[in-house]
Amino acid sequence: MIPVLELYVLIKITSMTSILSTIGIIVFSGIIGAYLAKSEGRIVIRRIKLDINSGRLPGDELINGLCVLIGGALLLTPGVITDILGFSLIIPGTRGLYRKIIKTKLYNLIQAGDVKVRYKYYD
Repeated sequence: MIPVLELYVLIKITSMTSILSTIGIIVFSGIIGAYLAKSEGRIVIRRIKLDINSGRLPGDELINGLCVLIGGALLLTPGVITDILGFSLIIPGTRGLYRKIIKTKLYNLIQAGDVKVRYKYYD
């Protein structure tokens, strides 16, 4: 379904502008997206290391890393809809919303017994 929607949106954009403009938008969003994904990924990795070195479990930062990874993959996929979703996963302000949704979903799965969580504590 998404590829059909992507194609429809690209055709509409092309009909309103030109084929070169449409290709330019796709290339430009891919370049900007790759840069953002790389820079946000570095920030997340730095925060994960900081949490670990401070003796804290980097749960939120691991979810942030997952969002950045998925967002980067979506930005490399040609299309406007996937670009919008990818940017929303990479930008820190909107990423918080996704983090809350993911945490709630994981919590509900754990409460329902569908996911088992095991960890070892080392002194």
